[in-house]
Amino acid sequence: MSTAPVFDIDLKAFWADPYPTLKRMRAQAPVAYVPQLGATLLTRRDDIFINEKKIDIFSSDQPGGLMSVLMGQNMMRKDGEAHSIERKAIFPTVSPRTVRDTWKAQFQSFTAEILVELRPQTRADMLRDIATRISGEALKVITGLTQISWQEMDRVSQGMMDGISNYAGDPAVEARCNDCTAAIDRYIDERMPVLRDNPDASLLSVQMQAGLSEASIRANVKLAISGGQNEPRDVIAGLTWAMLTHPDQLALVQSGQVTWLAAFEEYARWIAPVAMSPRRVAQPYTLHGVQFEPEDRVFLMFSSGNRDENVFARPDVFDLTQDAGPSVAFGAGPHFCAGAWASRCLIAEVAMPMIFERLPGLRLDGETPFGGWAFRGPLRMPVAWDA
Repeated sequence: MSTAPVFDIDLKAFWADPYPTLKRMRAQAPVAYVPQLGATLLTRRDDIFINEKKIDIFSSDQPGGLMSVLMGQNMMRKDGEAHSIERKAIFPTVSPRTVRDTWKAQFQSFTAEILVELRPQTRADMLRDIATRISGEALKVITGLTQISWQEMDRVSQGMMDGISNYAGDPAVEARCNDCTAAIDRYIDERMPVLRDNPDASLLSVQMQAGLSEASIRANVKLAISGGQNEPRDVIAGLTWAMLTHPDQLALVQSGQVTWLAAFEEYARWIAPVAMSPRRVAQPYTLHGVQFEPEDRVFLMFSSGNRDENVFARPDVFDLTQDAGPSVAFGAGPHFCAGAWASRCLIAEVAMPMIFERLPGLRLDGETPFGGWAFRGPLRMPVAWDA
């Protein structure tokens, strides 16, 4: 345990809305030990941006961490050369060129089909019926697990996300996570022989082509599913909600004054879908007078850094005219999100413009509650549109 001042939180309130608590932490104890989470939290943007790059001190290698234990040691939980080798191996799947030349057309095709199918209904749950489905279909083609349904992709993703954020140690949550990882292993088993004979640009295929170990291949596919489903899903639904509740900001996009990409970046700053990333302290270190010792657990609070009053002009406001450039929504340093280009394409170039173009008169049709502090997004979002 570090020597950071202790800062107690109400876990239930923190899950419902962490931002007021994080604001107090930035002001009173920007490096603080939270006993309810068993970790020291870094809450200011520059501290996160600078120290995330110090992998010799704040290590991603966490053999006893929830992600490594439940999903296997993926490249996100490796540093240095081990991380670089696997990141290079997956690059053919997530490179800007592959996204542009291979994935974008497929994104457009299934998104159009989904909206054509749903349009006559004139109402739906934006999260469950539209965003979840678009995200799931995208993840199927990117991972190479094309034989499963989008519903199953969402199920196994959510099971893993719940498992790796299960810091309270709920055995039922862990059991569901184990069931989901076992299902993914079965789906990988089914696809490996097919992709061995017919290689493509999918994540499973390019890792096989690169000769990575089977353990690494499986762990990295699970990593892609755990983050690649809920993050686009939550941003598609959340950004739609933000636009509908901020009509002046929607008008900026629809008039061409601001791009959908800028809207995406500002929303990811304002409500970071991945709100934190854990680290293991690898050697003694002092930050702002706080002494860290080896094996201390640290949480880099991206959601807090993205609302740092010392960095952003209007941190608590969804405002497409402010500079979201310093955002750490995708992380920083060697662990910058490998799926960033695919997410930007799917959401900003395909899903958002098509949703607002093809669902005329789109409007909210009920309450849209949000939840989560480690991963945050809408819990439901009823919408309606004109026939």
